[in-house]
Amino acid sequence: MLVIESVIVIAITVFAVVAMINVKDWVNRSEAMRAMRQLGKEVLKWRQQYNEAHPEERRLAPPEPWVDRQREYLPGNVRLGRLTYRARYIDSESTLDEILAYTSRNYRSPLVGKGYIVLFLDGRVEWVSKDEFKKLLAQQRSNSPQELRLLQQN
Repeated sequence: MLVIESVIVIAITVFAVVAMINVKDWVNRSEAMRAMRQLGKEVLKWRQQYNEAHPEERRLAPPEPWVDRQREYLPGNVRLGRLTYRARYIDSESTLDEILAYTSRNYRSPLVGKGYIVLFLDGRVEWVSKDEFKKLLAQQRSNSPQELRLLQQN
């Protein structure tokens, strides 16, 4: 009887630990997505204000130093990790489906998994699997050398 009770306690403990890892990763991903959404709102606000003040020089994305400063004040900012900002590849011919920024997130939990948090030029934020991200990146009008290397990896 003692062996059965011990096995049950161990099984419940293992289940609880696995569940806590999944919950922790889920919360971290949610916080990172919330920070990226907030950044998207700030970018849209900047675009509107800049283009109203400079109608002759329409811009779709703020300069990178501006984004870096804004990012410091975002709730959940630290959960974003290393952000890749693609404003240098955005021009007047860019569509709102262009990727403006992204960050790679590798969670241990199979429930959450590995993927990218992507901010599109229209302010939309999505969680994208690695394979989906490579397809999205390949569709962009231009890519950095780093992104080209990423596309060439299996």
